[in-house]
Amino acid sequence: MAVKTLTFAERRQKWDVKLSPFGFISPYFLIFGVFGLFPLLYTAFVSLQKRNLIDAEGAQFIGFGNYEQLLFHDPYFWNAMGNTVSLWLLTTIPQILFALGIAHLLNRRLRGRMFFRMGMILPNITSVAAVTIIFAQLFGRDFGLVNWVLSWFGAGQVDWQAGTASSHTAIAAMVVWRWTGYHALIFLASMQAIPSSMYEAATLDGAKGWQQFWRITVPLLRPQIIFSTVIATTGNMRLLAEPLLFNPGTAAATGGSDRQFQTAALYLYEQGFAKYDFGYSSAIALILAVATMLVAGLSYLVTRRISTD
Repeated sequence: MAVKTLTFAERRQKWDVKLSPFGFISPYFLIFGVFGLFPLLYTAFVSLQKRNLIDAEGAQFIGFGNYEQLLFHDPYFWNAMGNTVSLWLLTTIPQILFALGIAHLLNRRLRGRMFFRMGMILPNITSVAAVTIIFAQLFGRDFGLVNWVLSWFGAGQVDWQAGTASSHTAIAAMVVWRWTGYHALIFLASMQAIPSSMYEAATLDGAKGWQQFWRITVPLLRPQIIFSTVIATTGNMRLLAEPLLFNPGTAAATGGSDRQFQTAALYLYEQGFAKYDFGYSSAIALILAVATMLVAGLSYLVTRRISTD
């Protein structure tokens, strides 16, 4: 049986069908390789060196020396990691809960709903520097508005920057205020996609509004809750601007006089851009990336289990 010989046009069409999909997606991989994969690999390479940021020519290869020092002989790093986890808990959980409540309210028939929905995104598009400076004034020790309100209830002047719990509370308030509206709009869009027939059937069965929210709305928002939890986790694990600007000055990178609110990202900033230890800061960056993935995975599993139950 004779084998049919393909013409040039047929061969070109055959290869076009096979290779065109790869050509369509190649820009993404090209951009990812240049701006994602290469910086990651270069950071891993630099983390194996003793390298000064302003003297790259004098770099020395020391293997895993930076990691050994970081994990076993650096109490400041573990203090920063503890502060990071504390702020993660104080910011992620309230963000999700407040966002669910706000989205539920905005999903009801309220007068001026569009105005309130638009207002939800305003904190997110506001400059983080402006937000932090304003909140630093609100939580001021001597003339802060928060202390003035607390004085009505007999509370003394709280030095919000001095203590660990107080500083974490103030920084968490900034983050929650800035990002709650973003997650609320995500939940609101998903709530509007839930068929109204499900609520009508629940009403006929005698379910109250609160029961419908927990038994119908929350379980059906499981994918969005998981997404928002992971996004909030990754953002809060690399918290930098808020603690850096909360205590401006020459010691801003230390996160307070006793490092009481220095996060891991802020410690990375201190080592890399205040002490110019580029190799050590690169090691911190990689460990922080691994820790962020682990915590994000844990958040995913916990959120999925709670939502399913």
